[in-house]
Amino acid sequence: MHFTDATKTAETLQTGDMIVARAWKYDGRPHWVVPGTYLGSDEHGYWVYQGRGCFVSRPGVGFYAGNDAVSLFPYSGDYIATCYGKGRGRSRIYVDISTALRADPIRPTGFDFHSIDMDLDVILTQSGEVLIDDEDEFVEHTHQMGYPATLVEQTQQTCQQVHRDIAARHAPFDETTIESWLRRGRELTLQEATP
Repeated sequence: MHFTDATKTAETLQTGDMIVARAWKYDGRPHWVVPGTYLGSDEHGYWVYQGRGCFVSRPGVGFYAGNDAVSLFPYSGDYIATCYGKGRGRSRIYVDISTALRADPIRPTGFDFHSIDMDLDVILTQSGEVLIDDEDEFVEHTHQMGYPATLVEQTQQTCQQVHRDIAARHAPFDETTIESWLRRGRELTLQEATP
């Protein structure tokens, strides 16, 4: 299910609502859990701010984020893109190729954004290099977890398309879009911190 299928998502979400991104593996094992704050939406999808210092975890690993970021949960497309502030860490953009994206309400307000992580990642480094990561893990899990052939093909096609879009800096992977949403997240954080 794409987020456009969850028709009440956009109608219900308000700027500042809590969003918890929950990634799973194809065999049902939990993967990453990342909390964030809903910023708004545009023609690409829903944007979520993850401030520096937020607690990011997966089974056996947990840490406080050293950089702020915005994540895009697209209306359509089998990926989740996380765009980091300049100058800290290795990545400027980190795209998890994913499937089965869906949104579930959290009471009293907010949403869990769920996805199944399909191993392949597309990374734009801080130095400007565009890489495809974890191809070996994708091959291994294709056999171990029994990915259907159609899903394998769809995942590979999405990965190649995202790689092309990032290399060409097509929106939403352009500097203007990324910086605009990062700025909104930082401004929202400052507003919330001001008594």
